[in-house]
Amino acid sequence: MDYTGCYMFKSRRSAGVADASFYDSADGITELPDTIDLAHKHTVSGAGETTMDGLEFGSQSYTMSSKDDSFLFPRSGKLHESTSEEATVSGKMATSESRKDRFGNNGTSKASGCRTGAGLGAAGYGRAVEILDTLGCLMTTLSPDGGFTSRATKGTQISILAFEVANTVLKGASVMQSLSEDSVTYFKQVVLPSEGVQNLISSDMGELMRIVASDKREELRIFSQEIVRFGNRCKNAQWHNLDRYFVKLESENVPQKQLKETATVEMQKLMTLVQRTTDLYHELHALDRFEQDYRCQQKGNETSNKVEKDNFAGDNVQVLRLELKTQRGYVKSLKKRSLWSKTLEDVVEKLVDIVQYLHVEINISFGTSDGGELSSESTVNSLRLGPAGLALHYANTIIQIYGIVSRSGYVPANSRDALYQVLPPRVRLALPNRLRTSSIPRELTIDQIRSMMEKTLKWLVPMAINTTCARGFLRFSEWAKSGTERVGRGPGRPDVIETLYHADKTRTEAYILELVVWLHHLVSQSNRPANVK
Repeated sequence: MDYTGCYMFKSRRSAGVADASFYDSADGITELPDTIDLAHKHTVSGAGETTMDGLEFGSQSYTMSSKDDSFLFPRSGKLHESTSEEATVSGKMATSESRKDRFGNNGTSKASGCRTGAGLGAAGYGRAVEILDTLGCLMTTLSPDGGFTSRATKGTQISILAFEVANTVLKGASVMQSLSEDSVTYFKQVVLPSEGVQNLISSDMGELMRIVASDKREELRIFSQEIVRFGNRCKNAQWHNLDRYFVKLESENVPQKQLKETATVEMQKLMTLVQRTTDLYHELHALDRFEQDYRCQQKGNETSNKVEKDNFAGDNVQVLRLELKTQRGYVKSLKKRSLWSKTLEDVVEKLVDIVQYLHVEINISFGTSDGGELSSESTVNSLRLGPAGLALHYANTIIQIYGIVSRSGYVPANSRDALYQVLPPRVRLALPNRLRTSSIPRELTIDQIRSMMEKTLKWLVPMAINTTCARGFLRFSEWAKSGTERVGRGPGRPDVIETLYHADKTRTEAYILELVVWLHHLVSQSNRPANVK
């Protein structure tokens, strides 16, 4: 509690004592004439000034300076000034009352003025109690974990940020779902041993696990950065600069079972709010349509003639007004039950627990970050397509080759020229020499050549298509329009390891060159009958 308020309380009591010290023992009250002589006025005025001096002296004797206790409550100096001013006003009022008194003699005038001062002292006492009660509600208290929390500080209402917060929650739910037991098992037994991953990325399972762990930590970093941004918008300072807290997570050991239960329950609560926010998203769009229809109907009424307005337009406007009122009420109800009416502090607190759980779960599922660096062979001696910005270009080249192979019959010259222009530079340089040295039996048919190419295309094309479809996290607007409750990666939203992002540049170019050589022989076989003619 702020001790300045206590000292001010004492000054109020001293003010009452100072006023009461002028009390006279006169019992009777007699009526004075309408006029008071000049000597009597000086006497009463002197009593009022004495009261003022005593009042100010009492206030100063019991009040700490704002310099001494400013660290307890920053506005204590202003409170001291306002209390002193109230005491001064009380003394002036007492003096004014003593001048306007018409009862008693000289002694009774003193008594009347003293009683008035005592009454004002009691009023100041009550006012001081009210101020101290208010200050007590605003004071910060010490929390069990050693931090300060304010009982009067209200959180920051999410309001229009509800859809952005819902988007962040969906990202966390997606990462959590990818770390579930079923998803991790699918990764280890299906994705990592797949032919495309083994041929283009690495055949070392340990290195693949480290690559996946690095991808998951990157997703967690993106998710946590948004939480840091929301935390900085909170009124409560304990949620500011959460990035410093997230850096320390690597050195913390938290019981996984307890952390998992807490994170699972909190994510379920948040997803319930996200689902209601999705309903709010749709109903706000509906409300916008109602308002547009209502405005259009009103404009139509202004341009329609009197007969149409009396017969039809009035009823239509009334119906639209009723529908608009109903829709606004429904939207207001959804705001109260969705993220719109929640506070950032409440949501950020839950998201911080989820981040902590995800960090521990990544270490358990794919290994800790201590040995999580990629091997020198994969980082120095080879170049990955994703960091080099070539993944999408190589994916389009592979899809273009597949498009030509899928055609039956004659291959147009413009298609061959377009493919040649998009080939990687190293493939174009190596192609002439490879065509001269390659020996393919002339008796191979077109179907046999396609069959040879499809052995490579069956695992290479899916990775190329996944590369063109990979767009990171699912956006809230897309998820709301999909009408599904699935938050993980579904069809058309592959994981990074299933794309060309981590593909080795040299290996990928070797497979593209092989496909182009086979394509040359396919085109030659397709055009042979025309050449013969």
